[in-house]
Amino acid sequence: MSDLSLPILDLSQLDAGDDAAARFRADLRAATRDVGFFYLTGTGIPADLEQRLHSAARDFFALPDADKLAIENVKSPHFRGYTRVGGERTKGAVDWREQIDIGPERAAVVGGPAFNRLIGPNLWPEAQPELRAVVGEWHAALSGIARKLLRAWALALGADESYFDDHFGEPSTLIKIVRYPGTTDPEPQQGVGAHKDSGVLTLLWVEPGRGGLQVERDGEWVDAPPVDGAFVVNIGELLEYATNGYLKATNHRVVSPRAPHDRLSIPFFFNPALDTKLPLIDLPADLAAHARGVTQDPANPIHSLYGENALKSRLRAHSDVAAIHHADLIGA
Repeated sequence: MSDLSLPILDLSQLDAGDDAAARFRADLRAATRDVGFFYLTGTGIPADLEQRLHSAARDFFALPDADKLAIENVKSPHFRGYTRVGGERTKGAVDWREQIDIGPERAAVVGGPAFNRLIGPNLWPEAQPELRAVVGEWHAALSGIARKLLRAWALALGADESYFDDHFGEPSTLIKIVRYPGTTDPEPQQGVGAHKDSGVLTLLWVEPGRGGLQVERDGEWVDAPPVDGAFVVNIGELLEYATNGYLKATNHRVVSPRAPHDRLSIPFFFNPALDTKLPLIDLPADLAAHARGVTQDPANPIHSLYGENALKSRLRAHSDVAAIHHADLIGA
């Protein structure tokens, strides 16, 4: 499918008067109820920042293998750093992409719940010191967008505007800078397999002109090509939990590009503190009547505590890191 398959929402409408803001919130509720994905324009991201991040990402993947492997994620018990092509899995199948994972810059925590092992320092490439600064700017800008969006979501669901602010704690963010190499195989390869995000909110930047993202709608896979000036936004399992299934996390995947082209994307995951359990939103009666309950999948249980959801996902995706650093958790 080449036509746009997702709704387009304009975040600037929240600042265009009460009527425009109310329409935005209604459209937001409908988009995430019916599809779980949408395009978001009007974010105010400076074009210069977007270009600098794009250039830094390209520069990172152009580094010699030795520089990238110096920060390979198997050296990090916190699942940070570089993952080589084929080093991540979805539902046991190899994902054909390379990436760097960047989380909150914090000291490692010893003891406590198992998900505390996700807390710790990042691994930065010594050969590209400028990457850290531009990623920090991007993190700050997208955190602001995420908070603004979540406040609108809270109102759209009949909660206090401060619902997410009050219950999030210090956010557990994650930035992935991802490159999908092109393939000459006659059959499409798995760039990343079908999955649902484990947290609350994802803002995805995609290099212009690079398709490959597909979203599951009514049992069919539909293309979600990039739109200039827009992020692709989707909800995760924790927002499904908080709304008792009124909103649903949606399966999505990436199909590898055709050679000689590759694909660059940068997802930003905005989630609550690892030890946070979002209280169920007390939906208005007309919305609660359409809450379908949380998806019950024995192969992918949705935990109410974010840290348990996040750890589940990381252990599955990076079995090599798990085997080296967390053998006691394998099969738990």
